[in-house]
This record gives sequence, C-alpha cells and structure tokens, in this order.
Amino acid sequence: MTPTGIEPAAPQAEETEPVPFMQRVLDDPFLLLFLGVAIPTVLYIVWGVMEVASIPLAQ
Repeated sequence: MTPTGIEPAAPQAEETEPVPFMQRVLDDPFLLLFLGVAIPTVLYIVWGVMEVASIPLAQ
C-alpha cells in the first residue's frame, strides 16, 4: 500500500491479437475513397452494358 492509499495500476499486457480485416479496411481513408468511387463506377458500367444488350435488334 502506498502512502496515499492508492494502488498503482497493474501494467497492461501487450496485445498480440491481429487486427481484424474489416477494422483495417475501415481505418484506411484512401482505400474507402477508392472503393467509394470504384464500386459505383463498375456497377453503372455493368448496368449500362446490360441495358444496351437488352435493346432488340432493328429489322
């Protein structure tokens, strides 16, 4: 017991657990920016190709 009556905090054990994948993704702002631009772009391109492919051929 110390003179003030407050016990010192026990030293924290160093965490050796790996960082989860989703936490690494969500902690990277440039990756989020890239995904936020790339995913809608790819979806709109696929949507446009499907729309063009669904147009019937002229006779």
